[in-house]
Amino acid sequence: MVTATAYLYPWDVVGDPAAAERIAALGVDAVALAAAYHSVRAATPFHPAHRVVDAHHAALYLPVRGEAWAGSRLTPGTPPWMPTPDSFLEARDALRAVGLPVHAWTVLTHNTRLGRAHPDLAVRNAFGDPYPYALCPSSAEVRAYCTTLVREVLALGEPDGLVLEACGPLGLGHGGHHEKTDGADWDAEADRLLSWCFCGSCLARYEAAGLDPRHLRRQVTDAVDHSAPLSPALLSTLREIRTTLTADLRREVLATASGSLPLTLHASADPWATGPFATIADAPAPPVTTLVASAWTSAGQGAANLTALRPLAAPDTRLAAYVPALPPRPADPSALAAEWTTCLAAGADELHLYHAGLVSPARLTALRTALRTALHTALHTALHTALDAVRTGPEV
Repeated sequence: MVTATAYLYPWDVVGDPAAAERIAALGVDAVALAAAYHSVRAATPFHPAHRVVDAHHAALYLPVRGEAWAGSRLTPGTPPWMPTPDSFLEARDALRAVGLPVHAWTVLTHNTRLGRAHPDLAVRNAFGDPYPYALCPSSAEVRAYCTTLVREVLALGEPDGLVLEACGPLGLGHGGHHEKTDGADWDAEADRLLSWCFCGSCLARYEAAGLDPRHLRRQVTDAVDHSAPLSPALLSTLREIRTTLTADLRREVLATASGSLPLTLHASADPWATGPFATIADAPAPPVTTLVASAWTSAGQGAANLTALRPLAAPDTRLAAYVPALPPRPADPSALAAEWTTCLAAGADELHLYHAGLVSPARLTALRTALRTALHTALHTALHTALDAVRTGPEV
């Protein structure tokens, strides 16, 4: 059965008595509600009290309990832009009251506030430039922060499920602020090289693998500036290091979250992936309910990512397509439905709709109509497939 999940922030619901019914009217099956999220300036087109929320640093939308974080350098921030420290709970209860299960959308390593405060725990490229928005999961301290964060979200938020984003390292992209890097004309290879980390913990991993970090740094900088190729043997070693550090974080976080709740992981089959969709290559299939593939740039990208994820997933793991309803997509239900139908045809069992709180009235209407069309098409296709199977089955 195909299902749909709408993504929301707590401020989309808190203070808006009509919000929960408005989201339920979309026809979605659940909501992914931000419980821990990075900094953002967000439009709120429907809210009766405001039009823009400036969440100027990463925050936990549940109480930050001192005893849970005792002895840790990394402690989540609280959101002074919200009226209470437990806005996740208020929004959760409003959504549940209209029959919508609420999954806690939890962003792990994307945290500029903590990266600036503790630069030794942030990703640092081969030139020595820090990426303060990106906590490096190579560090045991960062992994402990992530596991504690998940533990607190589950204990205090009591969600109906958990959605994990950035369960791995971030790289050059997805930084925020006013991004001014496009003019450098770095291609995909340079982006990958500039995403490899040289923080203290990563240097220790390189040394443990028999690499000389200083020599490696020179090789990477030469590859960025002069397109000097890296040897296949070196790339193989680096690939294993990169996928292993992501797997280390994922294993520890999922061990903390194990239980009966549905677990959803934003994931990529690309072994070099950094950002919200962390790699699951070169590792056993994650023990999760759903793997979410990015369809951010196009339906074609979504179809390719879904196809690549399927062999890496456990047989009973569902696949989801992360589909935006934001510009440059038009507020056109036919165009949206066509993209989403392409993703469903490529193997998606779920549509994850980004973002039900950021859209205009016209886009919300388009989203509702497109979802109805895509789900109807999926049901029609499934019925025809089942009938064909009956017709062509063995004679008895």
